[in-house]
Amino acid sequence: MNVPEVPILLRSARIMIVDDKEESVLLLEKFLRLAGYNNIYGQTDPRQALLDLSEWNPDLMILDLHMPTLDGFAILDMIREMQEDTDYVPVIVVTADANKEVMRKALEKGAIDYLTKPLDREEVLLRVRNIAQSKFQYKQLRLKSESLEKNIHDRELELDIARIEILERLAQIAEYRDDESKEHTKRVGDISALIANDCGMSESMVRIMRKAAPLHDLGKVGIPESILLKPGKLCDDEFEIVKSHTTLGAEFLSGSEHRLLNVARDIALCHHERFDGTGYPNKLSGQNIPLEARIASVADVFDTLTHVRPYRSSWPLDQAIAELRDKAGTQFDPELVRLLEQAVNAGEINESGLNTSRIKFSNTYALRGT
Repeated sequence: MNVPEVPILLRSARIMIVDDKEESVLLLEKFLRLAGYNNIYGQTDPRQALLDLSEWNPDLMILDLHMPTLDGFAILDMIREMQEDTDYVPVIVVTADANKEVMRKALEKGAIDYLTKPLDREEVLLRVRNIAQSKFQYKQLRLKSESLEKNIHDRELELDIARIEILERLAQIAEYRDDESKEHTKRVGDISALIANDCGMSESMVRIMRKAAPLHDLGKVGIPESILLKPGKLCDDEFEIVKSHTTLGAEFLSGSEHRLLNVARDIALCHHERFDGTGYPNKLSGQNIPLEARIASVADVFDTLTHVRPYRSSWPLDQAIAELRDKAGTQFDPELVRLLEQAVNAGEINESGLNTSRIKFSNTYALRGT
């Protein structure tokens, strides 16, 4: 029988030989090296072979079934248990016992093929080549699969970032009509993140708050400018239309599986709820109002008061804080007002917005794994 030459790609296949008889290990090594395989590890102690398995990570194992300290069946069981921590290891079992029951048991425990002693060189090389070829193809397919998954993940992340940027620009459009600097949404995000950090939120949630809070008034894009910028007092019907920006914003942000957009939806819907239950749209109160919305509400009103609007001048910081403190427990969560006042007194917030020297914000989007 003529054995085909070993393909170059297979010559570096990592082959582990485990047999308690040294002469058997040496014979198999000789067969394999003469055929062109150059990455062979022989071990006569099955216990040491198991210890070396994860580190050496063989592409193929040739395993004797009958060994005194730890037989091949036990090793097959252990390999199966270790499979999640190690790469897939195909095993060829070797035995002098040609009993069909023995072979069946070995195959049941995960062996791919078997050889019987005395070993035939051509048979050994053919079986090794076939299984090494299968393992090589398996590795190639896995690499392609991992590459495809990464490409899909990267593409999805790009789309997620683009979606968030579009929403941010819509929010800026909504604010542009009464905040020509277009900085209000950014400041609300920064101040919300600072309060979230002081509340003990995780780093990922702080990043989410920085991106989600600026979308609080996204629904304003659906409010007529004649009503939104009306210089005088709104009539009841007009005020009902303005109030609808909360539900409109929530609708725009609904239907996503991402944490950031879900948080943004809650903020858009609930940032005009009041701590005493007299707010809108659902008259939620206290802890029933999502914490993220309670934070954004404090940040939004504080920034609105401390910056010029088309219909009034800006308030000094201490006056704005006094106003929020006066409405703590009715409109605002008292603890969040306390944290904001603490940050202002510490100089972490000034007339221009947030002093970011203490808390550093990542420029990356916190979309996945949060």
